[in-house]
Parts: sequence; C-alpha cells; structure tokens
Amino acid sequence: QVQLVESGGGLVQAGGSLRLSCAASGSIFSINAMAWYRQAPGKQRELVAVSTSGGSTVYADSVKGRFTISRDNAKNTVYLQMNSLKPEDTAVYNCNANINSPGSWSRDYWGQGTQVTVSS
Repeated sequence: QVQLVESGGGLVQAGGSLRLSCAASGSIFSINAMAWYRQAPGKQRELVAVSTSGGSTVYADSVKGRFTISRDNAKNTVYLQMNSLKPEDTAVYNCNANINSPGSWSRDYWGQGTQVTVSS
C-alpha cells in the first residue's frame, strides 16, 4: 500500500510564505506525475500545480509566478513553495501522485490534506 503524508501548512499573514511537503511511502516502484490541489471554503477543487517525471511543470493562473512545485525523487517527496500568499490562497491543500507499485498498474494516491490559512 502507498501513503502520502503532507506537512507544512499553517497560519500566515498576507505576503508571507509557506512550503508544503508531501512524502510518499510504501510499495513504490516509481512515481509518475505529482501534483498539488486545493479546495477553499465555498469553492470548487482546483489544480494548483503539477510536476511530471520528466520535469515539466504546469501552474494554475491564480498561482503562477508565486508558487513553485518541485520534487525530490530520492525521497519520493513533492514540495510546493508558496510565496506572496494572499487571503484567497486559504484552502486545504492535497497532494496527488500517480504511482507504479510492484506487480500493479499505476494508480493515483491522495494525501490527507494540510490547512493553509492566510489572514488579511
């Protein structure tokens, strides 16, 4: 089984920074794409950023230029560096990873979520 454990959320003031981490563990053969999603109160779930195994990245327009997704393949970990945070960034952030396990086809896994709150 595979688990994703997220950390790094918290309460910050507008303009501040946070770095989220998501570490995958378990029966992992290789990891394909890794991504961050978020869902704010009263809003739909949003894809924030994605990183492919080849190193390409895609960002939502709302975070472009402020957030950076990166990964450490040796640690099976994906990060989201969030700078110039705005109150509208307040949300529960979840990481997602498409993972190949031994003897299995690839499958998507989700972290438990970490709360990010940005005060006005």
